[in-house]
Amino acid sequence: MKPRTAILISGRGSNMAALLHAAADPAYPAEVALVLSNRADAAGLAVARAAGVPTAVVESRAFKGDRAAFEAAMMAELVRHEIGLVALAGFMRVLTEGFCAAWRDRMINVHPSLLPSFRGLDTHARALAAGVRLHGCTVHLVRPGVDEGPILAQAAVPVLPGDDAGSLAARVLAQEHRLYPAALAWLAAGQVAVEGEVARIAAPAAAGALANPLPLAAPLSTSGD
Repeated sequence: MKPRTAILISGRGSNMAALLHAAADPAYPAEVALVLSNRADAAGLAVARAAGVPTAVVESRAFKGDRAAFEAAMMAELVRHEIGLVALAGFMRVLTEGFCAAWRDRMINVHPSLLPSFRGLDTHARALAAGVRLHGCTVHLVRPGVDEGPILAQAAVPVLPGDDAGSLAARVLAQEHRLYPAALAWLAAGQVAVEGEVARIAAPAAAGALANPLPLAAPLSTSGD
C-alpha cells in the first residue's frame, strides 16, 4: 500500500500544490491523505479541499506558546488519519526534538537554499549579499535543528546579473516544485537509507550528484533497485 502522507502548511502552499499534482498520478508511490495547517486562514487549505484532500487546522496561536500541547494536537490529527509520512511545505513552526524523533526519517522538508548554506529565513537576499554564483533548494529529512538533516536532493540555479530577491526566489521555487515530488517519491518507495546522518538513495535518477534540471525522463521506479 502507498504510505499515507500528510502535508503541513502555514500559507499558500505552492509546494503542497506541486505534491498534490504529482500524487494525482496513479503511479506515484505516496498518497496525500491530509493537509494540515497551523493557521485557519492559510490559502493552501482551499487548494487542498478543491483537490478532494482532507484538511485539518491546529491553530498554533491558540496554544499560547505551549509547543508540547500544540504538537500533541497535531499528532492526534496525524494518528487519526493514519499518517505514515510527513512533508513540510512552508510550515512556519520550529518543531521540538520529541516531535522530530517521533517522525525520524519519515518527515521531510524543502528549503530554499543549497544547505548547509543559508539556513533560516531570507535566503535569497542573503545569497545575493554573499555574492554566490549558484543558489538553489534542498529537500532533507528533518532533524531538531533549524533546516538540519540528511540531504535527499538539491537543485541549483545560477545567480544572474540584475537579480533581486524576488527574481531569484522565483527561479528557485520552480526547481522546488520539481524536486520535492521526486524526493518524496523516493522516500515513499523505500529507496532512501540513512547511514549516520547521510542519506543514500537507490533511485536511478538520483545516481551521483543531481543535475539541474532533475533527470526525470524515465518513470519513477518503485522496485528499490
